[in-house]
Order: sequence, then C-alpha cells, then structure tokens
Amino acid sequence: MKRPLTPDDIASHYSAAMDSVNLINGDKSELMTNAEWAECISQNKLHLKIMIEKDFWTFEDLSPLKDAIRE
Repeated sequence: MKRPLTPDDIASHYSAAMDSVNLINGDKSELMTNAEWAECISQNKLHLKIMIEKDFWTFEDLSPLKDAIRE
C-alpha cells in the first residue's frame, strides 16, 4: 500500500513540474540539435500532462503547467 504524500512530497513534485515549465519556456542550448530540443520539449510537456492529472494537488497553482503545455 502506498503511503500518503506529505506536503514536502507535493512541494517536490510541484518544483519538478516547474523545472519542466522553465525548460519549455527557456531557450535551446547551443549544444543541442533542433531535433534534440524538440524531443526535450516533447518529453517535458508529457511530464506536465501526467503531473496535471495527479489527484494530490492541494492549493498549488497549476496554470503555469497548463500554459506551458499549450505553447
């Protein structure tokens, strides 16, 4: 049986999701090809889609996650 998430666990998940948001909204690294960048963005958007569907959110603002997916 899974243990319930603590507020610290939820904060950690939110922080990781915001890392994806910041990456999506950031600039491509000069070390990445366009194909690598596109794959990176795709994977981070998938991460955000999965995170938005989680049922453990309390008062966190999920709008930055949703906005990043739309871009």
